[in-house]
This record gives sequence, structure tokens and C-alpha cells, in this order.
Amino acid sequence: MQQDNTLVLEPTGKWPPLWRGLAVTLIAALGFAWLGFTVDTSNGYGALSLLPAALVITMAVLTRKTVESLLAGSLLGLLLIDPTDLVTPLADVTLAVMMDETIAWLILVCGIMGGLINLLARGGGVFSFGNFMTRIIKSPRGAMLGTVGLGLVVFIDDYLNSLAVSSSMKKITDTYKISREKLAYIVDSTAAPICILVPVSTWAVFFASLLEDAGATEGGKGMSLYIDSIPYMLYGWAALLVVALVAANRLPDLGAMKKAEARARAGQPVPDGWEDPQEQVSDKAVPAWLGLLNFLLPMLVLVFASVYYEIDLLKGVLVALGFTMLLYSVQQLLSFKDQVDATLDGFKVMLYPLATVCAGFILKEVNDQLGMTGYIIDTVTPILTPALLPAVVFLVMAVVVFSTASSWGVFVISLPIVVPLAQSMDVPMPLVVGALLSASAFGSHACFFSDSTVLSAQGAGCDTMDHAMTQLPYALIGGVLTLAALLAAGFWLV
Repeated sequence: MQQDNTLVLEPTGKWPPLWRGLAVTLIAALGFAWLGFTVDTSNGYGALSLLPAALVITMAVLTRKTVESLLAGSLLGLLLIDPTDLVTPLADVTLAVMMDETIAWLILVCGIMGGLINLLARGGGVFSFGNFMTRIIKSPRGAMLGTVGLGLVVFIDDYLNSLAVSSSMKKITDTYKISREKLAYIVDSTAAPICILVPVSTWAVFFASLLEDAGATEGGKGMSLYIDSIPYMLYGWAALLVVALVAANRLPDLGAMKKAEARARAGQPVPDGWEDPQEQVSDKAVPAWLGLLNFLLPMLVLVFASVYYEIDLLKGVLVALGFTMLLYSVQQLLSFKDQVDATLDGFKVMLYPLATVCAGFILKEVNDQLGMTGYIIDTVTPILTPALLPAVVFLVMAVVVFSTASSWGVFVISLPIVVPLAQSMDVPMPLVVGALLSASAFGSHACFFSDSTVLSAQGAGCDTMDHAMTQLPYALIGGVLTLAALLAAGFWLV
């Protein structure tokens, strides 16, 4: 008898989350259009500049969709800027973002990194590394502490940390029934935080040059000021303390993490609705030691090549990819065609996270046109005192980075304002720089759609919003500790 496969939709009395989010978006769009026609914005958008970011966060929580939420916020911001024409500004902003050198670099790095990891998986390297680690690690606590330790070692770049560590440790954490959400949290907590604390990283190089450009120090001494500020990068220290306590089972599961861990202990570490790409491992049998070497050597080449090219991860990953393909060809492990196919398949896996990050940059451009960062800084500047400056700088910039996911771009705007303020108030510059870098790390860590959040979730194998919601309580604990410490430091040192 033939079965009837007709899909019957029955009313449930509730709107699905996505439809609720779209309804909120439609209402907000009408409101923005009305505001754009009726409110005088000749002197700036003022408090209205906060509304797109507020909509993104609200819609993300309601729908648990990141790309859709970011695009909705961007569209509403553009409606506020020009209610009579949405298409032209959207095209201009999107084209400007896609032509930006940072975006091009990010797409290439993340895409090629995804290809390299997939190639290592096809060649059996990831499998061999997992087998090796399972012989060393004997408990769930050991698996989590091992992930923390590996994250501390891979300090050169947060993208490398987010993708490489999570992909390497999935098999081990699955074996000990640790949820993918907890793996993503542990990886994310040792990505941006550790990168700001080690002066040999992409963060250090970038911010050292910004400090010189902003006049915080003399030319050529940006890195010296950065190193002097490391003790005051308190969110980095707080995040590492919290994740160490979580990994050692000294801090209990909080919020949504309870549900994720209960599911994992019941035998399902991978969340519902998530399927890892099928790994087609090479048919050629290799000794265990050689399989492990096939994983470790490309990773070492990746790190050392990146350092050799002055912390340029793009050049490092290109060298590592070429080295891996040569290594596999010598061993006749995979044909050249199979290696290219594996690399391209890995690039495809990264398309959704890259779309999320690009949508975040579009929102950031819209917020810049609305003047959101400038409005927030101008609002809090009159109430500042020397003792409060470090804590207020952290709090305000953390909110801005959380709302925009722009942990680097925001400081191009804020440093020329914050540095003269600190100099005029005679506040120690290392303390202020530490507060700024703490805000950057917190915003990158806690934001629902930041690059490190998206890539950590992708590497670990879970939904971005699930990762964001499970790690948020721990990020907030680190943020509160940082704020309290900066308040104390302000009154003690200023």
C-alpha cells in the first residue's frame, strides 16, 4: 500500500519563533519609517542610534537566528537614515563591506582554515590525534582541562584558536559525554581572552599600532605600552579563572548550560538539529604514530609560519595548506584531486559563519552612519571622574562591542576620544588601555554574533545562539569581576 506523504499543517495556537521575530521586525520597520519622516535628525540621531542594535538583540533572542536578526537591524537602521530609498544605501553599504580589506582577509583566512581542517580530517590526522588524546585523558574533567590547556598553547590568533582547538577536541569531549555547547564555551573562553594577554598575537600587533596613532605613547613604543597594560587586562584574567573553575568542576552548570549538559550525560553530546559534515577518511592505512604526525606537523607549520610572517595568519595558513598537501602527496595518502575537493568542501562548511560575520560588519557600518558609538561616549563623558574613568570606559565600550560585534573597529573611533580624556585627567595610561582591551575581549566573548562566538560554535559543532546563551552567564561573571576590579583600581591608583 502506498503511503500518503502529504504534509498537513495544523494550527498550534502559537506563532513559531521565526514568525514572532518577523512580526517584531515589521512593526519596527513601520516605526522606523515613521521616525525617519517625522524626527529632525539634522544634528544627529541621538538615542535613535541605539534602536537597530536593540532590535538585533531582541530578534536574536526571539528567533534564535543570527544572520536574519543582523540583516533586520541593518535594514531598519538604513530606513531611519533614508526612509525614501532602502535599496541604494543597502547596496552601497554591502559593497563597501565586501570590498573592505579586513573582510577579505577574514573570508580567506576562515575559508582556507576550514579547508585545512577538513583536509586533516580526510587524511585521518584529526582521528589519530583524537585517539592519542583519549589514551592520555581518562576523565571528563581531564577532557575539559585538556581543552583549556590546548587553548592556552594556541595563543597566536583567536580564529586559529576557535577553529583548530574545537575541531581537535570534539571526539574526546564526545567520548566523555560533554556537551558541544560546553566545548564551545571552553574554546571561546581561551580564544579572545588569551590573545589579549600574550603580546605575540594578532590582537597585540593591531592594538599597539592603534595606541601609537592615537597619541597614547611615542612612535615605536606602542608594544611597550601594550605589555605594560597586560596586568590591567582584567577581563582576560577573569575569563581564564572562570573557565578553569568550570573545567575543574568547581563552578556548577548555570542557565542553559544545565540543559545541555543533562542532554550530554544522557548520551547525546551533539545538540538536536545539528549534524557534523561526514568525514571521508582516506582508505590507506597508516601507523598510529604517522597519523598523529600528519596532524601535528601541519599545525606546527601553521603557527611558526604565521609568526615568521609577523603574525599574519593568512600567510601562515597558506603555507600550512601547501605543506599538508605536499605531505599527503609524498605518502600517497590522498590524490591531488581528493585534496582539492577536501579543501573546497571545508571552505563550503565555513560559508554560514562567514555570512554571519559579514552581516555583523554591515550592521557595524550602519551603526557608524547613525553615530551610535559617538553618542554613547558623548553621553557618559560629562559624568566621568578620574577614579571612575577605567570602570566607565570598560562598561561603555563593552556595551558598544556587545551591540556591534566590532571588537577592533570600535576602537579606531573611541581611542582618539578616550586617550586625551585619560591624559587630561592624569589617569595611568596602562590602566585605561587595560580597560579598553578588557571591554574588547568581553564584547567579543559575550556577543551573540561576534566572529569568535560564531567560529567557536561552528568548530565545536553546535548552533551559534545555543553557544551564546549557554556561555553568557559565565561571561557576565567575568564582566562583573572585571568591573569591580577596575573600580577598585581606579580609586587605588588614581
